[in-house]
Amino acid sequence: MSERKYFGTDGIRGRVGTEPITPEFALRLGWAVGRVLGPEGDARVVIGKDTRISGYMFESALEAGLAAAGLDVLLTGPMPTPAVAYLTRTFRASVGIVISASHNAFDDNGFKFFGPDGLKLPDHVEQQIETELVGPLQTVAAERLGKASRINDAAGRYIEYCKSTIDNDITLHGLDIVIDCAHGATYQVAPSVLRELGARVSVIGTEPDGLNINLNCGSTHVEPLRAAVRARGADLGIALDGDGDRLIMIDAGGAVIDGDQLLYIVACDRLELGMLDGGVVGTVMSNLGLEKALSDRGVPFERAKVGDRYVLERLHARGWRLGGESSGHLICLDRSTTGDGTVAALQVLSAAVRQQRSLTELTAGMTVFPQKMVNVRVAPGQQPLKHPSVAAAVKAAEAALGTDGRVLLRPSGTEPVVRVMVEGRDASQVAQLVEELAEVVTSVA
Repeated sequence: MSERKYFGTDGIRGRVGTEPITPEFALRLGWAVGRVLGPEGDARVVIGKDTRISGYMFESALEAGLAAAGLDVLLTGPMPTPAVAYLTRTFRASVGIVISASHNAFDDNGFKFFGPDGLKLPDHVEQQIETELVGPLQTVAAERLGKASRINDAAGRYIEYCKSTIDNDITLHGLDIVIDCAHGATYQVAPSVLRELGARVSVIGTEPDGLNINLNCGSTHVEPLRAAVRARGADLGIALDGDGDRLIMIDAGGAVIDGDQLLYIVACDRLELGMLDGGVVGTVMSNLGLEKALSDRGVPFERAKVGDRYVLERLHARGWRLGGESSGHLICLDRSTTGDGTVAALQVLSAAVRQQRSLTELTAGMTVFPQKMVNVRVAPGQQPLKHPSVAAAVKAAEAALGTDGRVLLRPSGTEPVVRVMVEGRDASQVAQLVEELAEVVTSVA
């Protein structure tokens, strides 16, 4: 299979106005998707988006391209990425498209895709779409043109789905929660889910203007949420990202509970309920403390490459149902087909309510190892990871850490840098080793 030009690990993404994130490309992309996934014209597509100002432009362009290929379009308006995956399944659509750049700033945007099963499109389908993109755009006969309509109750459908992912006897009455929706796609639905389950909810990041998505808020900037939780004296805080597939939480004291810790909470709760069904998948960046804590409980743990796509691949390969990333992508395949920040939050809250324990208490069995990462810029064409001096330095660092530490050097998939990561029990040792390794990589980069 030839190398893909446009599709990355999570759809197509880039700067608005720069190829391929242009209205012209979106028009052709809609047509190409229609050609591949609805060649007989008897198909429909769900389109959702986050709150970026460019979403209007790309929504219209995609709609035109799909209609030109003979496909009907169902529009949801602003809707979390996992909600589009869910609606694609329930409407028996051929494909779901999300216009979003996830946790990026407003001047980025992109396109994510889900198949009729609510899973991300397989590589060979993405390749077929790329192949169609280079061909001439030919509009179907006028009588076969697609139509567009709006799913007026999309938000209500998704809210009810989220609530259905926890047991009916679980209520959030008595919990005081602050939620930060990053001025993104969850700004209406996530607070409603929590309120309908009985929580007292205070909101921040729920006033999108098209330009403020992820701006100093949400799962990548948790300081405003930490301050709000402490000021309110709330029980906890929930931080989502712009398209609603990431989750970070804050405990009552303002401490950050990251994706690894949240994964530990859910895994332990599933284990106690006899519902874990196998092991847990993390990534090469998952904290060693998570691996050791799960091992102490007899839970198998595997690492995938960075990216929820690869976590999903390992889960399906092993027949397991729980995985995630440190960044807060939690995948509960017994509840959803993809990472869902709102659904994941409900799984954590369900564990807290069932066990009558705080987030701090639920994470007590996991020691987070100090971890430090340094990015080393690499000249074009250089491959420092193959240099003998780098291999020797890594071997020496691993020997110094022993079984209570880890070294990881990996090239970035998005910029010309090598990421140098060290973790271990001793923070000062970790800091020293990562600087020494970075110096060696720099010397040959």
